[in-house]
Amino acid sequence: MADWQPRLSRRGFLTASGAALLGAVVAGSAGHVAAGAGSAQLGDFWLFGRYDDGCTDLGFDEIDLSPVQLPHCVTPLSWTGWDPASWQDRWIYRKHFTGSATERHTARFDGVMTNAEVHLNGRLVATHEGGYLPFEVELPDVVAGDNVLAVVVDGRWALDVPPNLPRGGPSVIDFYQPAGIYRPATVGAVPRIRLADVFARPVDVLSPGRSLHLTCTLDVPVVGQVTASVRQAGRELARGAAPVRGRTVEFDVGGLGGVRLWDVEDPALCDVVVTVEAGKRALDQRVVRTGFRDARFTTEGFFLNGRRLRLFGLNRHQWYPFAGGALPDRVQRRDAEILRRELNCTMVRCSHYPQSSAFLDACDELGLLVWEEIPGWGHVGDDAWQRRNLADVEGMVVRDRNHPSIVVWGTRVNEANGTTAMYQRTGQLARRLDPSRPTSGALASTTLGRFAGSDVEVLAYNDYTARRGTPFKLRPPRPGVPYLVTETIGTLAGARAYRRTDAPGVREQQAELHAKAHDLAAADDRYCGLLAWCAFDYPSGWQRSVDGVKYAGVSDIFRIAKPAAAFYASQGDPRVRAVAEPGFAWDFTAQPSGPGPGATIWSNCERLLLFLDGRPAGEARSRKGDFPHLRYPPFAADLAVPKGRRPELRIDGYAGGRLVVSRRFSGDRGADVLSCVPDDPELRSDGSDATRVVVAATDRFGTLRAATAGEVRLTLTGPGELIGDPVLDFGATGGAAAVWLRPSAGPPGTLALTATHDTLGSATATVRVTPNATRS
Repeated sequence: MADWQPRLSRRGFLTASGAALLGAVVAGSAGHVAAGAGSAQLGDFWLFGRYDDGCTDLGFDEIDLSPVQLPHCVTPLSWTGWDPASWQDRWIYRKHFTGSATERHTARFDGVMTNAEVHLNGRLVATHEGGYLPFEVELPDVVAGDNVLAVVVDGRWALDVPPNLPRGGPSVIDFYQPAGIYRPATVGAVPRIRLADVFARPVDVLSPGRSLHLTCTLDVPVVGQVTASVRQAGRELARGAAPVRGRTVEFDVGGLGGVRLWDVEDPALCDVVVTVEAGKRALDQRVVRTGFRDARFTTEGFFLNGRRLRLFGLNRHQWYPFAGGALPDRVQRRDAEILRRELNCTMVRCSHYPQSSAFLDACDELGLLVWEEIPGWGHVGDDAWQRRNLADVEGMVVRDRNHPSIVVWGTRVNEANGTTAMYQRTGQLARRLDPSRPTSGALASTTLGRFAGSDVEVLAYNDYTARRGTPFKLRPPRPGVPYLVTETIGTLAGARAYRRTDAPGVREQQAELHAKAHDLAAADDRYCGLLAWCAFDYPSGWQRSVDGVKYAGVSDIFRIAKPAAAFYASQGDPRVRAVAEPGFAWDFTAQPSGPGPGATIWSNCERLLLFLDGRPAGEARSRKGDFPHLRYPPFAADLAVPKGRRPELRIDGYAGGRLVVSRRFSGDRGADVLSCVPDDPELRSDGSDATRVVVAATDRFGTLRAATAGEVRLTLTGPGELIGDPVLDFGATGGAAAVWLRPSAGPPGTLALTATHDTLGSATATVRVTPNATRS
């Protein structure tokens, strides 16, 4: 198991924590800028341990608590074999901070799994239920000098809060939920009068008279004026103002006919700078980011800014190996980059809960459309549970309604029967808080007929019509209502699990199923699109999991591509990235004669020429007949190799009459090497950053060699910590795995991760740690 507590003494912790807190001046709460009102991001150090009597008291003896950095998971985890009993408990986090008795202070938590009590200087000041949405706490009676914020985290299953239920246990839903303060937190001084919320809603987007409707809410009544400046690419496009007498004001900012629209191919964003003033004094200012776009689900398909766009995507779980959900913003954003840039998705479903704000920010910036839904999975609880469910709808919509990437609210519990009245309330609440987006909910076969009523504006179906051993098919769209496939394939179609360690036929089958699903959805314009299950493997104890992992992803839990990811990679524009990716392994260990006739190559090229040891070996033929509706159907190649030969394979891809990609694959296992490659060359030294390092066995041209066994030993030097197991078993992970590097809060330096394998040798990844690294 990984044990990645920082190597810091308690005395060193107190020194570093105090210095970091006193020296930090960042935004007081999300999006705020206020002169003289600094706060500290709690990404430096907390003291952490199991709950004990008196642990919230001001004078509690902290000698047995350990220093940790946020975000944080309460228990060490490996990449598989998670034990929910290890986090099913109460835990304590304590934070010392310096305050002022004359200022207003708050603490904001972006996510605490699952319930929380917040104590200030020994007094309970707030409680919160639910692990997927933020909450902010007023901190009364902060004293000059040292203050103690103590947070009790309850990670037990038997809580009447979605998605948990008092009955059953963690394995009755299809994902594990490790406890902890697993998203960022901030504490500090804020303005006495604040803009509590700004909703910037574009209106009449497709008309020359488009405008922005602003709803501004203050946390205390004010007599004054609210002004808004709409800016794009650093230039002010329009400005508006309105008097405010009370806590809420609504007004329109016009003159926005020249704004560039947000689109999946051109995600043009706008900053709305909102200032509240009394007399000539600015009381608070908030910067809200949005985008102008028109998204419509219709019975003829989905339309973005008036043009048809077939939604092409995957579902995403937020869980990672070794850390649960507790990895910093840069890592969360990386998932969006994989989905949009590497897998060519135009949409992602955030299954089955509101996900990290950093992930959604990246979706805005990358042009990745989002389905977001309330926490829940397959079950609806009692009246108290349903009231919490309704509060989750409000929390989700209010937190995220300025994101242009979000185009639908999932206001139903995934695949769960509930009363008509319950779902009418959730849908009506979402539409009242945000009239610009439709509501929906993913239905299963048991819920499709019963709850396709007035609360459903988009009929979304988790289509597992094709079961193992039957030809793949989809239900036809239901007439008279927009229709979106929100899940399909998973582990119900084909094999129980899709791993790099499985037989070649199993790995190839997953890619074929994903291609067939999208081909069928593209055959009928009444489908708005299809979001397959799923992007990444994830921890689960539910049906068809293996050793606590669900192997349904087109990439593994480390975010490393499987053969199925090659289909998604091949569906992008070859002018942006030309792809020629074999659906087979060029490895003569398991297949002495090679992949044989009809081997699939996933590509967006027009022609593929094949070479063995530099000699022409024919041209791959298009499989357009098998996938007539794909934008870029795959190719078939006849690659039978005489027994005993291990030639080098070269694939040359042509588009527009010119060579756009050339790939080489070695048949010689004796030249294989170990690679150790970080996602980012530079990280911030503030304690709230991290990057993935992929460790893999590859051929001499860099292609992953799945059929590799043996252990890889990892050694880290420099100012940071290894989030991961110090020894990786390639035999279990299929020749590749990943760990994460997280710098400590402190001075700059260099992190060096060295990986060593008995036969593949060693490789080192180097990451600079600097105060000036690009923020994610």
